[in-house]
Amino acid sequence: MNLPKVITDLINAQNNFDSIAYANCFSETAVVFDEGRTHNGNLDIQNWIQESNEKYKSTMKPLDYIENSNSSILTAECSGTFPGSPIALKFHFDITAGQIQQLKVTG
Repeated sequence: MNLPKVITDLINAQNNFDSIAYANCFSETAVVFDEGRTHNGNLDIQNWIQESNEKYKSTMKPLDYIENSNSSILTAECSGTFPGSPIALKFHFDITAGQIQQLKVTG
């Protein structure tokens, strides 16, 4: 599967539970929508993923990737310490200049 570098970097950061590297995949003004909450900017995203990592210990295995211009959808198997693990989730990305501008996680 041919993934953009920023998405490969994000997956590697997630699988290593590295919240700083994860947040560095996003622009300063990026927005993340997950579990009914909105996270704005690098620091908020870093705090969100660090909390999520501590709570769920989730790892990602890419299953499918579809790209349309600046928008793309990664389907990944996510495994961790959460009910229903593993589960396939969809990660909806808007990427500009090699950085994630927006991410929405759906089931």
